[in-house]
Amino acid sequence: MELTPIEKIVAGDHIMIRQGEVLPVDGILLSARAILDESALTGEPLPVDRRAGEEVLSGSASIGPVFTVKALRPASESTYAAVVRLVETAQKSKAPMARLADRYGLVFLLMTVVIASTAWLLSDDPRRALAVLVIATPCPLILAVPVALMSGISRCASIGCLVKDGSALEALSRVRVAILDKTGTLTHGKAQVVAVGCGDWVDKDELLRLAASLDQASSHVMAAALIAAAHERNLLLSPPTNVEEVGGTGLEGMVDGRRVVIGGSRFVKSRSAPGASHAFEDHHRSGEAAVTVAIDGVVAGNIIMADPVRAEAISVLQRLRSAGIAKIVLASGDRLDVASHVGNILGIEQVLGEQTPASKVEAVIAAKSFGPVMMVGDGVNDAPALAAADVGVALGARGAAASSEAAGVVLLVDRLDPLASALVVARRTVAIARQSVVAGLGLSVAGMIAAAFGYLPPLHGALLQEVIDVAVILNALRALGPSKSEDDPYKQFANIATRPASKAQLS
Repeated sequence: MELTPIEKIVAGDHIMIRQGEVLPVDGILLSARAILDESALTGEPLPVDRRAGEEVLSGSASIGPVFTVKALRPASESTYAAVVRLVETAQKSKAPMARLADRYGLVFLLMTVVIASTAWLLSDDPRRALAVLVIATPCPLILAVPVALMSGISRCASIGCLVKDGSALEALSRVRVAILDKTGTLTHGKAQVVAVGCGDWVDKDELLRLAASLDQASSHVMAAALIAAAHERNLLLSPPTNVEEVGGTGLEGMVDGRRVVIGGSRFVKSRSAPGASHAFEDHHRSGEAAVTVAIDGVVAGNIIMADPVRAEAISVLQRLRSAGIAKIVLASGDRLDVASHVGNILGIEQVLGEQTPASKVEAVIAAKSFGPVMMVGDGVNDAPALAAADVGVALGARGAAASSEAAGVVLLVDRLDPLASALVVARRTVAIARQSVVAGLGLSVAGMIAAAFGYLPPLHGALLQEVIDVAVILNALRALGPSKSEDDPYKQFANIATRPASKAQLS
């Protein structure tokens, strides 16, 4: 074996991938099997079992035994490189949002010159023209709008939502369609124990304790979830001995003098006495995985693993609809049946399954026919869609750096609550900014007309101009405070950064 720079890999090269390594290129699996973590590409939180002859994609991580692949194409043409190109293309295709000052500043200037010139020509009094020019104030455009936007951004930050700039806040205020990723966004993004089924002869806690004790000798992602579940139940784990692990398949060893086998059903039954099992619930729903456990040669039960829906997801979706989101779409890299199950729980009518990064971008573009689109995701596979949407929202607490970089809005806590609140803040902020512009420019125009007819001398006009400036700036600063609306429950999330996420309940 020899180490080769990734850029020198060509189609047809044989590459050995060790446990913990990431596939550098797309390839065909030559070994009998490979256990891969494809969450970076598809969002699927559970390991994927690939067999000889199947295609494996760059960006996948090996969590099983060593395997060999035959490169299909160079790294520059790999799936992961394509994701990067999609992000770059989507970002370039987005025009920067025009600001109110750019739209109306020139119009206001021309109107001021016309009024001042007309007043001078008709009255033959240059003081009237001077008074018009003195009272003409563009501050509602050049000061009030930025002050309101920065106040809104500050308000969003205080509730755990980082809005990168004023354009992102404006885009957030106009959103009518929300496309949400499943894994890590509507769900927690990692496997958790959701149920334990076993025979009457063994206690559920004891079954979990023995399995978790044995899994202390494994680095498998399922092992970490089992150990975490045991700790949540305050179970005392014992050190395992005589451990034998078959990579990506199962584990066998001694715990407190008892022989314990855990893993896939076929593996566990092959290490148990023929026909030695007790009656227990042996079924699980779509999107769930079962870890079978045998004790002293007898198949004792199943531990059901799943990526559960976030506890706050239903209420957040309801608040999004109340805030003006007319259409919600679930787009997931998982199988359609898995995504549909989550969609049914959350009441989402349109569900898209088996979505690649490119197809998520297509979904975003298609949804723009219904109005401005907000894309919410957390993985590398979501980054192109985040960049393509009118505003991308990334979960920054545990999400991929690529998604946070591509998004205009980043949630700073591992919850969805701030998103609904930020939507309310954005719409209120933009409304306040427009209010400041309309009121400020309206007062300025009224003052200019009064000055043109000689009712307002230059000195008084200068004082009135300052009053208008202060008034519109103070009005813009209202965006810093919470809304009085009952639909803007900021107080619920004042301590959101320190509030723990709800735990999955074991049954």
